[in-house]
Amino acid sequence: MSGLELFAAVLGVIAVWLTTRQNPWCWPIGLVMVLLYSWVFFEVRLYSDMLLQLVYAVLQLYGWWQWTRPGSEQLARQVSYLPMQPMMLSLGLGVLGSLALGAAMSAWTDAAQPWLDAALTGFSLVAQLWMAQKRVQCWPLWIVLDVIFVGLFLYKGLYLTAALYALFTLIAVQGWRAWRRDPVLASA
Repeated sequence: MSGLELFAAVLGVIAVWLTTRQNPWCWPIGLVMVLLYSWVFFEVRLYSDMLLQLVYAVLQLYGWWQWTRPGSEQLARQVSYLPMQPMMLSLGLGVLGSLALGAAMSAWTDAAQPWLDAALTGFSLVAQLWMAQKRVQCWPLWIVLDVIFVGLFLYKGLYLTAALYALFTLIAVQGWRAWRRDPVLASA
């Protein structure tokens, strides 16, 4: 465990907790966290996770914009359910992205876990996009992914990060409950 990993983990807890509260400060705090974690994952040769963190940086900016854009004509995004067809399309793109990234990492790098890391990356992008769009389905997907991440990080000796993702799992359960009770959903 490094000081960098510890600081990134603390920021991660704060960012995810703020997300469950629908507080837009989750995005800039999350931005700092993902940039720090990109370096942590580079150091342990989880290259897909490193790239994921860099994509997350862009998605952090997108989420911040989605949640805070002003104007009377277009309100900031509200919690909603993703219809079945777009949800299945997104998951299909997650599969394709996972396979493509896994093949690339397996063939061209010395990645420690190219296929698992790529699958977690592909589906994490789907979950992050859904989160930025305030889709309730982001939370059960995060729960599944976080549980698998815990195992991967334990395997790689990133014990603090494994503990962080175990905590993320619990926070995701809380987020799923809270977003399903959102007043906007209740009135729909």
